[in-house]
Amino acid sequence: MNKILLIMRREYLTRVRNRTFLLSTFLLPTVIILFIAGSVVISQQTKTRHRIAVLDANGYFKDYLKSDSSISFIFSPEIDSSNYAQKGATAVMIIPPLPEDKKTIYRLKYKQQLGLAGNADLQGRVDNAIVDHLIYEHTKVSRAQLDSLRLQSNIAELRSYEDNGTSVKESSQGLSFGIGYASGILIYLLTFIYGAMVMRGVMEEKTNRIAEVVVSSVKPFQLMMGKITGIGAVGLTQFLLWVILLVGLATVAQGFISPDTMKEVQQMQQASQVGDASSVARAGQAAQQLYKVQNALATANWGLIIFCFLFYFIGGYLFYSALFAAVGSAVNEDPQEAQSLMMPITLPVIFSFFIMTVAVQDPAGPLAVWASIIPFSSPIVMMARIPFGVPGTVPWWQLGLSMALLILGFVGTTWLAGKIYRTGILMYGKKPSWKTMWKWAFHS
Repeated sequence: MNKILLIMRREYLTRVRNRTFLLSTFLLPTVIILFIAGSVVISQQTKTRHRIAVLDANGYFKDYLKSDSSISFIFSPEIDSSNYAQKGATAVMIIPPLPEDKKTIYRLKYKQQLGLAGNADLQGRVDNAIVDHLIYEHTKVSRAQLDSLRLQSNIAELRSYEDNGTSVKESSQGLSFGIGYASGILIYLLTFIYGAMVMRGVMEEKTNRIAEVVVSSVKPFQLMMGKITGIGAVGLTQFLLWVILLVGLATVAQGFISPDTMKEVQQMQQASQVGDASSVARAGQAAQQLYKVQNALATANWGLIIFCFLFYFIGGYLFYSALFAAVGSAVNEDPQEAQSLMMPITLPVIFSFFIMTVAVQDPAGPLAVWASIIPFSSPIVMMARIPFGVPGTVPWWQLGLSMALLILGFVGTTWLAGKIYRTGILMYGKKPSWKTMWKWAFHS
């Protein structure tokens, strides 16, 4: 045990004192924040406003299709399907007569594609215009009254609550989606980064013949475990420093919020406790946005989320890093050999990432449930489900079974990798293959 700790200490200190570690630790969160903020600003500044000419054979869409910052509708008799581009329109929408007794197709002809969201937005506007017209035609409601009713109808707000049987807790679907997605991506990236770091470290020691000297005083399994745990501790240190840095940046950012806005937020929180939603509508836009963010953050079970993230990060890292170490011990100096042997290890991680994108959309679906229990995918997929609620969306038995199987999986991969590592670390000149590694694991 003392030898494993010595190797772990060496691996940890060597990497933590490295200038690259310090730069990546403190600059990466800042770069990510600036990248996200820059993307939002650029998307807002460069957002395209589509000018759509409407050829309406019904004669009533002009009264219902309203222009805004994203779409500008043009109703002009001088524009047709052949000259709309010369008249400055990006597309032309041709709406034939729409009888009420059958479904009719209307067409959009464009020079510049609206995109998936733009098409959905346009179709929704046309559907709403048809509904408004039918209400106007078949009732005594005027267009002015219809517009007034639509404005007055914005009096309800949906809030979600998780029913735990004995208690009910408010939840935020958007926050759960964001936390689940971000957690899955982080574990996905960190598993690759630190797993590959373990493999490179083993390869360097083997090619430099350092391993021959080291294994004369320690067992190969002890060398592998010390290297894996030492690099894993580096990953945990880096993650904790990121958390501290992000909390510090959030605290500094609050100092730039005006006292009046903070006072409005406090008043909104007090009013919300007594069920008064009108004060929220009367507050300023900045206060409303800050109130929504604070209210959403308060709904998350941060203690459970952080504990599970650390567990699944450590478990997933240990599960895969042992296999990465086995590959590193088998290859020689050719990096292409490592790439070919890494494929069976990386494919489950990549598949887990794709399953995670499904899990955040349907966290209680069969695919998400089984993938969050199987050790090969549970570190990424289970973290995409946990923010949606425990024991609601994720029952305790599923969480416990997932954790237990991940621990057993780590023990199994460590045993398998240890058998391969013990033989492969001292083998030179032989081109490795999975068949050869299988013999090392079960016939040596």
